[in-house]
Amino acid sequence: MFTDKIELKDFDKMDQEYKELLGHVLTIQADCEIGGPHLYVEKMLPAAPTKLDQLIVARTAAEEIDHYRKVARLAGEIGVDVSFVLSQPNEKRFVDTFRGSITTWADNAVFGFLIDRVGRYQLEEFYDCSYLPLQRILPDIVTEELGHIEYGYNKTLELIQSGDAGKAKAQKAVDYWYVRALDMFGRADSKKSERYRHWGLKRRTNQQARQDYMNEVAPILRQMGLQLPDPNQGRRYF
Repeated sequence: MFTDKIELKDFDKMDQEYKELLGHVLTIQADCEIGGPHLYVEKMLPAAPTKLDQLIVARTAAEEIDHYRKVARLAGEIGVDVSFVLSQPNEKRFVDTFRGSITTWADNAVFGFLIDRVGRYQLEEFYDCSYLPLQRILPDIVTEELGHIEYGYNKTLELIQSGDAGKAKAQKAVDYWYVRALDMFGRADSKKSERYRHWGLKRRTNQQARQDYMNEVAPILRQMGLQLPDPNQGRRYF
């Protein structure tokens, strides 16, 4: 297991596998950061229920775009150009969850509540990672992601408390996004995941991270009065 801490000046001396894995994980992270705004801004900015909600949707998108910028800068420093993800159609995103578009306010709320929470988990994988420049950009990004999660949670709760119709919309959105959230952690037997851990770029196996997420989300959903969806129904990655 690799335990050294690497600065940019050390990068060229690293094993080729390390270079490729770091470049790959930064490319995927950049794609996910810019993928969110591409999903919801077009429909949700004009459809937000209040002017304040419109402002928050716009601010959330701006923060995600800034996260992309920070990750893209790190990638560029090691010779990886991730600018292609800016114009990549949603159908070609690296992660299935970011393909398509969000067209209802319930989906937008639950996306923030459940999918941005996965984003937090993915960023937490880099805590104490072997590449120090990546570690340094995490605090601000994670703080903003926590705000996105809280906003999504509050808007989902508002929907539930608005009456039976709102609760049904929230449950339908949770049923849709929950399994996609679980798929975002990847395959339990992923060989690449093992290599990330070997080089100190990630902390947990895919299955460990997914289980931690499930353990966190289940009591929150129950407390909100929602049913926990079948974790295997409609899943693509096990």
